[in-house]
Amino acid sequence: MTVAKTSVLVLDCAEPEALAEFYANLLDARTQPGADPDFIEVVGLDGAHLAIRKDHGLAPPSWPRPDDSQQAHLRLLVARDDMDEAEREAIALGARPLDTKDNGGPGDVRIYSDPAGHPFSLAARRHRPDC
Repeated sequence: MTVAKTSVLVLDCAEPEALAEFYANLLDARTQPGADPDFIEVVGLDGAHLAIRKDHGLAPPSWPRPDDSQQAHLRLLVARDDMDEAEREAIALGARPLDTKDNGGPGDVRIYSDPAGHPFSLAARRHRPDC
């Protein structure tokens, strides 16, 4: 028998309350405290689930990395027609554009940092017909 599992991406930062609020607003989600006082969960109605953890010795992430290697990041999928609005919303909440040069077209991906410096991207979702 396989044990049921749920995956949760955990982001480390210096100020977990502020970062949890950023993602809760960006994802139209809610925050809830974890069992550990340095841990806050962000839970969305559409299944989004991530957590923010206070790291007392944090070294902020960088993008792009000097050796040009890929770094883990969130990829938020949005409808192609909503990309510009999603970008305005993210920036209004405190996101900082890192690379938005590929705006438009079939491969529309825009990269930002959250207020704590973690990279994330907005990517156009492929249209899938309703099943």
